Amino acid sequence: MNKLIIIITMATMFIACKATQKHATEMETHTADETGNTPVNDTTPRVTGVGGIFFFCENPEETRSWYAKNLGLEVNEWGSTFATRNVDKPEEINYLQWSPFKKGSKYFAPSAKAFMINYRVQNIEGLVSKLRENGVTILDTIETFPYGRFVHIMDAEGNKIELWEPVDSGFSETGDTETK
Repeated sequence: MNKLIIIITMATMFIACKATQKHATEMETHTADETGNTPVNDTTPRVTGVGGIFFFCENPEETRSWYAKNLGLEVNEWGSTFATRNVDKPEEINYLQWSPFKKGSKYFAPSAKAFMINYRVQNIEGLVSKLRENGVTILDTIETFPYGRFVHIMDAEGNKIELWEPVDSGFSETGDTETK
C-alpha cells in the first residue's frame, strides 16, 4: 500500500512539474522583466489597455458640451480624445476615445447594452484566431484605418466589444484637440 501511495505521489508531482513548465514557457513571451516592464518584442495576442468608452445618451451634442463646460474635456464631433504616455515606452503617446452615441445607435448592435468598451490589443490576427478557437462570436472582419485595425466580438454577457490594434500616430496626425 505504501509503495502505491509513493508511486501515485511521484506521478502527480511529475505531471504538476510538466504542467508548470509548459505554463512558464507559454508565459515567457509576455511576462514582465525584473523592472516590471513588458518586453518590447512581445507579440502575444492579448489586450494591452482600454482604448475607448462609448455610451448611449439622448443628445450627444449636448452631452459633449456639458462635459466640456463642467469637466474641462476638449471635445470634437466624436467626443474627446485622451492622450497619455505609454509606461513601457515613455516617448510614445497613446490615446483613449470617449464618445457619447445617440440612444438606439446601431453601432452597438447586436448588443442591447447602453455602452461598449474598446480594448487596445496587440497582434489582432493572432487574437482573433485564439478567440475563434475558444468559440467566441466574431461579428465582422478586421478593418484597417489610418489610426489602426478593428474587429468586434461579443463577450459571454452579450456585450459588444471593440478590439483595436492602434496606430497612435494616426490620431496625432488628425490635428484634433486632446484632453490631457
